[in-house]
Amino acid sequence: MHVTIKLFATFRDGRPKVEIRELPEETCVKDILQSLGIAAEEVAICLVNGRDANEHSQLVDGDTLALFPPVGGG
Repeated sequence: MHVTIKLFATFRDGRPKVEIRELPEETCVKDILQSLGIAAEEVAICLVNGRDANEHSQLVDGDTLALFPPVGGG
């Protein structure tokens, strides 16, 4: 299956901001996080197709996963 992965803010450091991956069926968000070297605790917002998701959400062909770290500002 094909899944589009979009990274935002500091998650882009040393990684592509958008990537399409060929993944095995039954891949979940946690599998993607591990492959990217991102701990689940580092993710502030996780969206699959624009809807709230978590590390246990299973992905299907054509999904878009968006990952955001906590963002500070002032």
